[in-house]
Amino acid sequence: MAPGGDRRRAPVDARPRSRRARHRPSRGAPVRPRLHTVVHLCAAVFAAGSLGTTLYHGVEDRSTALAFGTLVAVGELTRRGGRGIREPAPLAAAGALAYALLGEVAGRPAQHGAAQVVTVVLAASLLGSVPHVGRGDGPALDPVTRRVLTVGFVAVCFHPLHARGAFDGLGGPGHALLLFVLLTLTALCDAVLAAALAHSRTGWPFPPLLRDELRAVPGIGAAVVATGAVMALGAAVAGLWALPVFSVPLLLAQLSHRRYTAVRATYRQTIASLARATEIAGYTPHGHSRRVAALSQAVGRDLGLTEPELTVLEYAALMHDIGQLSLVDPVPEGATAGLPSDEQRRIALLGGAVVRQTGVDPRVAGIVERQADPHAEQPPAARIVRVVNAYDEKCREGGPGGPLTALEELRLEAAGEYAPEVVEALARVLSRDTEGTREQVDRSW
Repeated sequence: MAPGGDRRRAPVDARPRSRRARHRPSRGAPVRPRLHTVVHLCAAVFAAGSLGTTLYHGVEDRSTALAFGTLVAVGELTRRGGRGIREPAPLAAAGALAYALLGEVAGRPAQHGAAQVVTVVLAASLLGSVPHVGRGDGPALDPVTRRVLTVGFVAVCFHPLHARGAFDGLGGPGHALLLFVLLTLTALCDAVLAAALAHSRTGWPFPPLLRDELRAVPGIGAAVVATGAVMALGAAVAGLWALPVFSVPLLLAQLSHRRYTAVRATYRQTIASLARATEIAGYTPHGHSRRVAALSQAVGRDLGLTEPELTVLEYAALMHDIGQLSLVDPVPEGATAGLPSDEQRRIALLGGAVVRQTGVDPRVAGIVERQADPHAEQPPAARIVRVVNAYDEKCREGGPGGPLTALEELRLEAAGEYAPEVVEALARVLSRDTEGTREQVDRSW
């Protein structure tokens, strides 16, 4: 077995006993449910209440409900998740928002209420997800919860006021502006909800998560909001034939977004393949660069780095050892953390020169070049790469107690060799026992 290959899960599971005990509730103490569990229960209660109300009063305007339900189901059938895709089913999301904002159909008042909107959207979403579930790629709870709550929020805000005639005095521009304001508020609420759910699952800081969600709103989120509003206005004038007409632009935007995501995924795979050159040549142990990249991203999230900064950090962590290819005599086990400072800097500069010739983002080369500098002079990404690389190397040298021993050694050397805030962030990541952290470190590859 390759050196270090049998310890891929060690950074997450092997943590100090005192920290493990800190997360274990004392006997007899009340266990508080985490935020995402509470949100899921609220969404389930809301959906159950809407379903009961709809069954009790019956389905109003069945042809309209069938048309919008079909649109949402088709949108779910075209759903495609993956790395970097915030909204995997934009057509379904736009159709759900349009149905929630539908006040008229071809000039006649719509008869459905907020409860029917939630029921139709949820039933159509589940029906469209059946093929994905059969392939083992069913939707997660968080996206379904967000859709139920956001659509319910829009419907509860719009339909009671519309039924009372509160919007009758508004002209065409006023009505469109009202829909735009309501959908903008809904997008902001959805961003806050998504960040809160991610914070509850992973324990990462809430402000950077919220910042990343808000940065994603002007992209595919803006297309979903605009399409939902146009569908609702178009159906009010032209009837249900407006749905397929206004679905085409969003489908084309979704296709373009998928191609862009595929190009970025290919770019990332190319960098990962280039980083494996040191492993194939025998300069570094198998899986070292991938472990450093995954754990560096987790530490970066804990320190509040944004998504673009995390992408640059990942590329730099993957290629941090590429300078060893220029060495005549390989470093034993590829462990550069124990080398003299001058030798570390020489290898780092060689690595930066190689990265610059590959055409990768120049920021990646700068991080690779400065990973051996004094931590007070390093950018945050270079500090993270240096600490995580040293941790992975020390884990291999420490035997069964490697992770704990490595972390204690890093803490003792933090004042001079390593940035103390990065070492403490690494300790928090290792001690955090959440499914989000496990997915980040164990399943990112």
